[in-house]
Amino acid sequence: MTASPDDDPVTTSDDPAATEDGDPTATPAVDPAATEDGDPTATAAADPAATEDGGSPLIAVAVALALGVLGPVLAVLGSQGVFLVDAAVGGLPLAVSVILTLIAGQYVAFGGLAVGYLAWRGFDRAGIVSYLGVRRPSLTEVGLVVGGWVVIVITLLVVSSIVQLLGAEAASNQSAELAMQNPAIIPLFVVAMFLVVGPCEEILYRGVVQGRLRESLPAVPAIAIASGIFAFIHVIALTGGISGRLTTVAILFFPSLVFGAVYEYTENLVVPALLHGLHNAVIFTLLYLTIAYSDEIEGMAEGGAAVAEGGATVAEAGAAIAEASATLLTLLPV
Repeated sequence: MTASPDDDPVTTSDDPAATEDGDPTATPAVDPAATEDGDPTATAAADPAATEDGGSPLIAVAVALALGVLGPVLAVLGSQGVFLVDAAVGGLPLAVSVILTLIAGQYVAFGGLAVGYLAWRGFDRAGIVSYLGVRRPSLTEVGLVVGGWVVIVITLLVVSSIVQLLGAEAASNQSAELAMQNPAIIPLFVVAMFLVVGPCEEILYRGVVQGRLRESLPAVPAIAIASGIFAFIHVIALTGGISGRLTTVAILFFPSLVFGAVYEYTENLVVPALLHGLHNAVIFTLLYLTIAYSDEIEGMAEGGAAVAEGGATVAEAGAAIAEASATLLTLLPV
């Protein structure tokens, strides 16, 4: 913010202490703490709380919720745009349609919203990178990616078992259904998890939503609220009844917590982005292998059953693989 029109426009100063010396004509330098000290003439830098009322938890939650919901709305609008293009040209190749949908729904909707919001707050490029914490991960952080994925798998197995014991059914994921119907595009999905989905969803929901909450809230409630928002928006990506969708949202809350905890610990957005991409990519890879070798799995089951009674165990194993793959598809946080 520059000096008001009533002040002397001639004198400027790059000295941070200029305004402290009582010179009303000086334009203060960028001071990260200036806005927190109540100086109305200060220009905020790339400080998380410098450009908003970061001290108000209610404002932080409202902003986080608004951003978390607006992202999927923009993604749906982008997908509709791709649908219109597809209709206008008489049908796009499936791979092209998927790529355009990823660009519109992820890069533009999620990534664009996150960067646009931070730019609106006054962050320049360096400030955005600093705020998000984007840097090359260390070997320790790479180890956290692997360890975090193991934690997610164990957690999902426990939670899914509890859900089954309760007799609840999870909803189906639209991306997974598309992949099952068109196995040839699964390798494209695997690559997209690392290059598109992981980075774009994490920049919005961990980098901006959780980051905005952390300006006003302690780590635990900030992670929990951001994870809840992230899990809930997947309602639009699911098919089936409300009960099944809510069950899946509840399950997805737990890997979201791991994403948030890893981001809080490392303060490096690349780490949860890699973890998110790895988790999704593994599920799609398992799906591809199950489909590609379904005949072999079925043959093993039938052969085992024909050789001896113990073959029933092999048959059950084959059925279990197929069932496990189908269950995993409902747990895609995409």
